[in-house]
Amino acid sequence: MNGRYFRFASVTFLLSVIFFVDVISLNGQDSLQDTVSGSSIGDLQLAALHDRQNAQIWWYGWLAGYSAATAGQVIVAASTESLATRQDMVLGAGTTFLGALGQLIMPLGPRDVLKGYPSVKQYMSGEQPVSPEETMELLEILAAREKEGRSWKTHAIAGAVNLSSGLITWLGFKRTVWDGVANFALNTAVTEAQIWTQPTRAIKDYERYLREYHPGEGMAPLKPESEWTVSVYPGGIALRVDF
Repeated sequence: MNGRYFRFASVTFLLSVIFFVDVISLNGQDSLQDTVSGSSIGDLQLAALHDRQNAQIWWYGWLAGYSAATAGQVIVAASTESLATRQDMVLGAGTTFLGALGQLIMPLGPRDVLKGYPSVKQYMSGEQPVSPEETMELLEILAAREKEGRSWKTHAIAGAVNLSSGLITWLGFKRTVWDGVANFALNTAVTEAQIWTQPTRAIKDYERYLREYHPGEGMAPLKPESEWTVSVYPGGIALRVDF
């Protein structure tokens, strides 16, 4: 029991810090982008570079958080004499390791392509310009990544991992069903926070770019077509799918 509470406190604290850093940083940059009129290609070039910066903050922040949580739980598991604590820490380290692995498997885009773009500071100082073609390419890459990151598939994969972790706690470790539910709820809160803090501004900017400079091109909707949520309450679990 102590192991479960320790994991709940440590992981929640660490990832909550990342969550609020993401929200504060991205909200501030979104406010800056709201001042962009979109009336010229220069505006969209700047917006695209802000979108890249937002995505990097989110990606590296969650990668670092998952990595730190994994390392911390491994250290606790290796140093504790409590079997329950060791079990919780090993299982927790496994789930956060999968979270870090997921970030590496789903990068922001081709590294060789994204490295060729300047920072916002470099662009605004005139050190490195960005062509209209490069602007469209960057927005397309980021918008596709944002769409995939918010899709039902991402929710489903995270849900499957979280459910497996809950079942292992309940059946594998022979704990109570509520211990399994608590494990599932904690992991779900973390993964949903990760998904919903991912920026989506590039989707809007990409649509704006096509609307203003390629009005004749059709474009499939970039927003997810369906979303699902899980609610845990005393007495059961509710699954809701919105199409």
